[in-house]
Amino acid sequence: MHIRQGLLSLLLLGIAAPCMALTADELIAKNIQAKGGLDKIKAIDTSKSTGKLEVSGDFGVELALSQTVTRKGEIRQEASLQGLTQIQAWDGHVGWQIQPFGGRKDPEKLSADDVKGLVEDADIDGPLVDYRAKGNKVEYLGTEDVDGTEAYKLKVTMKSGDVKYYYFDPDFFLEIRITTRRMIRGTEQEFETDLGNYEQVAGVYMPFSFETGPKGAPKGQKVTIQKIEVNVPVDNAIFAFPAAPAN
Repeated sequence: MHIRQGLLSLLLLGIAAPCMALTADELIAKNIQAKGGLDKIKAIDTSKSTGKLEVSGDFGVELALSQTVTRKGEIRQEASLQGLTQIQAWDGHVGWQIQPFGGRKDPEKLSADDVKGLVEDADIDGPLVDYRAKGNKVEYLGTEDVDGTEAYKLKVTMKSGDVKYYYFDPDFFLEIRITTRRMIRGTEQEFETDLGNYEQVAGVYMPFSFETGPKGAPKGQKVTIQKIEVNVPVDNAIFAFPAAPAN
C-alpha cells in the first residue's frame, strides 16, 4: 500500500534511507511528527467523519457512514441503508446500540466485550499519543514486509488487554496496516486493517481509506471517508443512552 502523492513533498526534507534501527518511543515520535505534530493533534477537540462502507460478497451492499468523536472520550457511529440506521455509541461510561437490521429498534446496552472497540475508537488521539498515561505498553519489533513495503512494526498492548500491531511506512512514518487481536466472549478474534489516502485536515494527516477483514483472508469491508470536520459543535446528548419515552 502506498501513501497518496500529496505526501511526497515530505521527502524534500531529505533523501529516503533504508529502514534504521529505532526504539519504540523514537518511532512513535516520528509518527506524531509526520501527522503534523503533537500541538496540532491536541488542538482537535471534536471530529466528525462522513463516508461510505462497501461490503463485498454474494450480497454486497453500500452503507452511508458517520462517526463523531470528542476529546472527552465520547463516540457515536451510524450506518444507514434504505431508511434504517444502526447506531453504536459510548458516552464515557455506558456503551449502547440500536440494531434495526436485526429487527431491534429499541436501544440496548453493550457488553464489556462488545464495547472494547468503541472505547478504543473514542480516543481522539489514538493509542500511541501519551500511551503510558493511558496504560498501554509498546514494543518495537523491527521491520516486516507489507505488500512489498518493508514497514516498521510496533506491538501495542492496550490497557483493555487487546493487542495491536502497527505497521509504518518507512519513508513517511504513517500507519499503513493495523492488526488487532481481541477476545470476544472467550474467543480470540484477529483482523487487519489497511490504511491509505492520507489527507491533511486542520494541519493533521488522516487516513481517508480503510480496508478490513480477518487476518489471512480477503478484506471484505472498505470504508471511504468523504469528509472530516474538526472542532465543530457537538450536542453531548447524542452519546447518552436514550431515555425511555414518557407514557
